Amino acid sequence: MDVLPQSPFLSATLTNMYKSSRPPIRERNFHFISESISKLKAKANEESSTDDISSFQALSALVWRSMARANRLPHDQVIYNYILANIRERIDPPLPKYYFGNCIKVLTISTTAGELLDNNLGWGASLLHQSVANLNDKLVCNFVNEWLQTPYCYHHAELHDYNSVTIEQSPRFDMFGNEFGLGKAVAVRSGYANKAIGVVYACPGHEGGGRVDFEICSPTDSMNALETDKEFIAFVSLQQ
Repeated sequence: MDVLPQSPFLSATLTNMYKSSRPPIRERNFHFISESISKLKAKANEESSTDDISSFQALSALVWRSMARANRLPHDQVIYNYILANIRERIDPPLPKYYFGNCIKVLTISTTAGELLDNNLGWGASLLHQSVANLNDKLVCNFVNEWLQTPYCYHHAELHDYNSVTIEQSPRFDMFGNEFGLGKAVAVRSGYANKAIGVVYACPGHEGGGRVDFEICSPTDSMNALETDKEFIAFVSLQQ
């Protein structure tokens, strides 16, 4: 796995506020029902001759492949998938269940556009699964020690381009369980700071039951292509 490059703009002290401009992008929320997710998971596991690939890994691989195709990247273009993985239970000793704060590690999976699209869904999902499976206490400790030697901060504007996809949040988070007296939320959306090219914001579907929503940000031409991508749309549901 690669470590994301150090930001030239942000230091650990954050003495200056960083403002960035971004190209025009479109955002759209895509809905996946549990039946479609189950079929996708089964397909990914069958193609990779395993039963270890999770539903979320299969979904993430589908999005990665479809966005690479929609972006019309050159065959030899190196592309990246960044996964924000929970490390609470992967360190020794593990953090308490109700530990307050984010505790994540960015996993970097890379290949070329040609390799990702020439191979099947299961091949791409296997890359993601292996990266998650390799995440352990030693890897986390090494990352922390390296960061202490050369601290840096991530910023969307520096990390995202046509050649990368970043999977943020998780459908495991009980987003709709937070009720403050106004009734159940209608939908979950990311804020301005979370919108950049290639950002995929995952959350549970409004009705629960294993449904997943993916908010995807992409330039207009790429989004238009994604909306008509046959492999992708075959698993997207119009039901909400």
